[in-house]
Amino acid sequence: MTPTLYLTRNGLLEPLGQSQVIPYLRGLSKDYAITLITYEKAEDWADDEAVTQARADCSAHGITWLPQVFRPHPKVIAPALSMVRMAWLLRREVRRRGIRLIHARSYIPAAVALAVHRITGVPFIFDMRALWPEELITAKRLKRGSWLHRFITAAERACLKHAAGTVSLTEAAVGHLRQTYPQELRGKEITVIPTCADLDRFRPAGETPLTRVHGCIGTLLSGWFKTDWLRTWIQTATERDPAACFEILTRDDPQAVRTNIDPQKEIGERLTIASRKPAEMPASLHAHTVSILFFTGGLSKLGSSPTRMAEVLGSGLPVVANRGVGDVAKIVEEHRVGVIVEDSSGEAMNEAFDGLRVLQADPALAKRCRATAKAIFSLEAGTERYSALYKACLSDQRASVALRNRRGP
Repeated sequence: MTPTLYLTRNGLLEPLGQSQVIPYLRGLSKDYAITLITYEKAEDWADDEAVTQARADCSAHGITWLPQVFRPHPKVIAPALSMVRMAWLLRREVRRRGIRLIHARSYIPAAVALAVHRITGVPFIFDMRALWPEELITAKRLKRGSWLHRFITAAERACLKHAAGTVSLTEAAVGHLRQTYPQELRGKEITVIPTCADLDRFRPAGETPLTRVHGCIGTLLSGWFKTDWLRTWIQTATERDPAACFEILTRDDPQAVRTNIDPQKEIGERLTIASRKPAEMPASLHAHTVSILFFTGGLSKLGSSPTRMAEVLGSGLPVVANRGVGDVAKIVEEHRVGVIVEDSSGEAMNEAFDGLRVLQADPALAKRCRATAKAIFSLEAGTERYSALYKACLSDQRASVALRNRRGP
């Protein structure tokens, strides 16, 4: 099998690692000898049961897992030191295992893969995930035009130009990239693979919950979620449906979330905020009747494909979402699997609430949500696209080597 290396600055033990890294690698491991480098947070590494399970999962699929320590501080310096360590690890593994292809998840790993590519000639895949510089600006963690912003965009340009393959989460981002980097992307394909979900795990509940529960899953305090919109939606639902309850499943600090969502403590016990392990999420979604997805829109979110949307639709649940987030609104409207809220006003929230009630009266809604998830967010389909990209990159590498050999020294 062809030796390949997957590099991510996320942790395999994180929910994201469990939903967006290892599921793909399980499928790819049938044809590739995979070395996986991840960066694990201290609190995740302290969970001995999770670590043991992850090691067993990797071993069962022939994946060599090389976990590293994630160090978030000091800012700027920590990522720089991490990049040096990554480069050393990549170079070592290329030598030790004869790595033929590097799959770099997001910008920092891609920049490192580019540096190693220039030294070793090993091709790399730039798996963008999203438009990271714009997301950092929106979250007020990066200033446009600053030296750091210029550095990141220069790395983005270089990675797009030299990558053997590029992956985008959305069609919306592809259009933006081609407009921004016409020279670098001339004649190059960009593979669109949205964030997929393991639909064998995320299935509809056998019965409809007796209580109408408006759910929201994932992080809310990252700077990318519209907590003010969620607060207004909950207030609207509380007024329109006295029997409605609300559950937020997140790893964020519960008190900080409650302060954002219910500052006056008006909702009280009708609002539950809790954390769930990845293995518990499918069953937890069975208690919900709708899921709320309000993300900061605009340029920063053109490349976003929320993981939670795939999981929610796979569970047969409709969504309440906003425009300007990747392909979300297009999918919701074309497949009739939820409602779009136009703005944060009470009028818009009430209009969307009426639309949700009409939608939920449709007995075919759950099946339609599930069918949409299978058509767009199927893990099998995503794995097949990655496999095809791997083959294309390796084929191009062999063709390039053959051409150099014919030309001679």
